[in-house]
Amino acid sequence: MKILLPPSETKHPGGAGAPLVVDELALSGLAAERQAVIDALVDLSADEDTARRVLGLSARQAGEVEHNRMLRTAATMPAADRYTGVLYDALDAASLSPASRRWLGSHVWIHSAPFGPVGALDTIPAYRLSAGTSLPGLKALRRHWAEATTAAIGVEAPSFVLDLRSEAYVALGPVPASVPSAYVRVVTSQGRALNHFNKKSKGLLVRALAQQRPRFGTLRGLRTWAAANDFQFRDADERGVLELVVDE
Repeated sequence: MKILLPPSETKHPGGAGAPLVVDELALSGLAAERQAVIDALVDLSADEDTARRVLGLSARQAGEVEHNRMLRTAATMPAADRYTGVLYDALDAASLSPASRRWLGSHVWIHSAPFGPVGALDTIPAYRLSAGTSLPGLKALRRHWAEATTAAIGVEAPSFVLDLRSEAYVALGPVPASVPSAYVRVVTSQGRALNHFNKKSKGLLVRALAQQRPRFGTLRGLRTWAAANDFQFRDADERGVLELVVDE
C-alpha cells in the first residue's frame, strides 16, 4: 500500500540535512519536471517584488522568497518533519518510534508543488509554492505535473493507493485508473464535509497506521483494519471515493 498526503502551506524552517539532491527523491522519473520547477522558482526569486506578487505574499512574508531563492543550497529535513499545520500536528511524525518512521518512509508519499510526490523521509528544503500558482516561463503546474506524475505513480505504486490529498493536489497527478485506489473524504455521520477535522482525521489515520504497521495491500484489508481500530469508512456515491466518518 502507498498513501498519498497533501503538503501544508506552513513549514518548519531550517534543517540539519545536506542540500537537496533531486535524484535521491522518490519517484525518480520526475527528476526533469522537478528541476524545471526549481529553476523557475529560483529565477523568479531573483526579483523580490515580482516573486511576492506571483506567490501572493505580503511584505511580512518576504522571507518566503528567500527560501525559494536558496532551494538548491539550503539545509533540508525529512518531508514529514518539514510540514506543520493541523494534519501534520496530528501525525506528529517526530514522536513516532524508529520502526514507525521507517514505515512512513516506505509507505507514504507527500505531494508537494515544487517536487511532486516525495517520500515521507525524503529530505527537502523549506519553500513557498502552492498548487494553483503559475510560474513565469513554465506552463501551469497542473499541465506541467499531471501526466508525468500519473505515469510515475503507475510505475512505482503497489497494488493499492490510499489517496488523502486535497483536490488541488490530485489535479497535479491523479492515480492512474490501472492502479486500485480509494480517495478519502472526511464527513460527519450526517454526511457534512469537514475542513479542520478533515485534516486532523487524516493525520490521526496515518499515525495509527504507522504505529501498527499492518500488512495489507488492498481496500478490503484497509476496511478490516479500520473496523478494528475505530475508523469508520463507508462508500460514497462516486466510484472509488470513501467517506471517513468522524464526530465533530
